[in-house]
Amino acid sequence: MISAVLSSSILFTGCGATSQSSSKVLNVYNVGDYIDEELINEFEEKTGIKVQYSTYDTNEMMYQKVKSGSTKYDLVFPSDYMVQKMSREGLLKKINYNNIPNYKYVDKDFLKNAYDPTNEYSVPYMWGTLGIVYNKKMVKDKVDSWDILWNSKYRKNILMFDSVRDTMGVALKKLGYSMNTTNQDEINKAKDLLTKQKDLVLAYVNDDGKDRMVGNEAMMGIFYSGDVPMMIEENEDLAYVIPKEGSNKWTDAMCIPKTSDNQDWAEEFINFLCDPDVNARNTEYIGYSTPIKKGWEQLPDDVKYDKSLYPDEEILSKCEAFLDLEENIKKYDRAWVELKSN
Repeated sequence: MISAVLSSSILFTGCGATSQSSSKVLNVYNVGDYIDEELINEFEEKTGIKVQYSTYDTNEMMYQKVKSGSTKYDLVFPSDYMVQKMSREGLLKKINYNNIPNYKYVDKDFLKNAYDPTNEYSVPYMWGTLGIVYNKKMVKDKVDSWDILWNSKYRKNILMFDSVRDTMGVALKKLGYSMNTTNQDEINKAKDLLTKQKDLVLAYVNDDGKDRMVGNEAMMGIFYSGDVPMMIEENEDLAYVIPKEGSNKWTDAMCIPKTSDNQDWAEEFINFLCDPDVNARNTEYIGYSTPIKKGWEQLPDDVKYDKSLYPDEEILSKCEAFLDLEENIKKYDRAWVELKSN
């Protein structure tokens, strides 16, 4: 799932001489700090295509900008459920895979998923999970279940995301329900469970939660797997676990908006990012997990076999991707407003 990192509207282009003199301009819209900028320079020098790169904080921000048509982006990086929503609304072009020979390196496990069952609108970019980061010195109980986030022993030492789908999803999994349920009773039960937890929560956080956890301000919290290596590098007392009840396994993808005037160039850039050598470098920079098998093979062993980044199939089989719930998302929004206002 795309996390908020740098503020939006940051613009930059590479500095290769070839790209600066080119009249070809590719408008790329991605989450901040979600690519190795050196790779953009290399692409420009290799192709003569100048990349105008701007960033956003959330899927919803990107969606509104693309839908408005105020800027004709050529390439965007939505999460799974947003790919489904945008393709359903006719906001994406079908991809011409003849221009992406490196697509053959995408692991088959990331193809024909619920958000793009025919693989017509998206190419997987990165993936990861949602789980619990905890401080091993502060937490002596076994951490293997969402239940620990409701343990009164850790009152005011728990961080939860200020995110309706993520935090409601945790409660739903704890109750044994799907993170994509549209059953009003199940959604209400999740809200009630989170209401009972509120007194134990130190704060509902976004990207600031990482610094607070690293700084020992809390004993545990929910985080995305890709943030974990950097957090542990800064604080070796931290550890990550995907609870036994299962969690969210998300995929971010590369898509071409319907308004793009440069589909061929966008596909050339996608193909470049799917090259195993390029992908391995990009994956190491970003810190998330790659869907490119030959890119994964080039990663250092301590990354390649890190269970927080590449979990066993046993736990992944209990995870699910968020789906676009269409009008049913209003049920979640109402529950979230009620939770936050209590």
